[in-house]
Amino acid sequence: MNLHVRAVVVSVASAAALLAAAPSFAQMGGGPASIGYKREPDVSSSSLPKALKEIGFDQNLDQQVPLDIPLVDEQGRTVKFGDYFGDKPVVLSLVYYDCPMLCTQVLNGLVSALGVLSLDVGKDFEVVTVSFDPREKPPLAAAKKASLLERYHRPGAAAGWHFLTGDQASITRLTKAVGFRYVWDDGLKQFAHPTGIMVLTPQGKVARYLFGIEYGPRDLRLALVDAASGKIGTAVDQVLLFCYHYDPETGKYGFAIMRTLRIAGVATVLAIGAFIVVMVRREKRVPLSRLSSRTPRV
Repeated sequence: MNLHVRAVVVSVASAAALLAAAPSFAQMGGGPASIGYKREPDVSSSSLPKALKEIGFDQNLDQQVPLDIPLVDEQGRTVKFGDYFGDKPVVLSLVYYDCPMLCTQVLNGLVSALGVLSLDVGKDFEVVTVSFDPREKPPLAAAKKASLLERYHRPGAAAGWHFLTGDQASITRLTKAVGFRYVWDDGLKQFAHPTGIMVLTPQGKVARYLFGIEYGPRDLRLALVDAASGKIGTAVDQVLLFCYHYDPETGKYGFAIMRTLRIAGVATVLAIGAFIVVMVRREKRVPLSRLSSRTPRV
């Protein structure tokens, strides 16, 4: 084996060592940050208004949401929360339809993100919007549905996006199950509540939380593919899920450096291995050709 091949072998050994060490480097980074409602580091709890101390998300990841919660759809029919589960993931938004500000922004942000996705509401996943105000009734839910479907008018959307209302007992069960904490502000005569959406598995377990009033299409798509265990989406989505990691503290998917390094390392080892095979075969052929060329003619 000549010097070139030896150098290549050393490179392969080094790459293999890096791959073996990668898990230990990943473990040194520590586990995920604690999940739940996160206060900004420079804001003390005593300086927050009372209402803001009581609202937020308690992230109940992988927790089963009761599917027998009775609700009423936009047409006035009695339904159960579980009627919208079975074979597709579900995007859940908790709002109240007469909200003067934030809830409308949450729904508008959701519509904007859905409009960018190649996945379709009703075909690939369901969307369930539930009012947490027990005073709201189906006519208000129907009006909100009509206004939003004017912006998201894909085929099947009307049958795949459901606007529900319910009594206080049902609302309490649902909001507690998904960790949605809100309060009534008697001074402002409106609800104080967190902003965000949740993605649930086809079985009704909480899979992901996306925070805020705007949702990145990539984050929403990966959350849906993740919740569906790869049953929707493409092979590219599976690669992206390997390279991007969900951060429960931010509610976003971030670049997973160590996973990407592993992929790059495996590709490098395979390429170097192929190079070694070619070089070794060439070395075996060269002496034979030289020998035949030097054999004297009779």
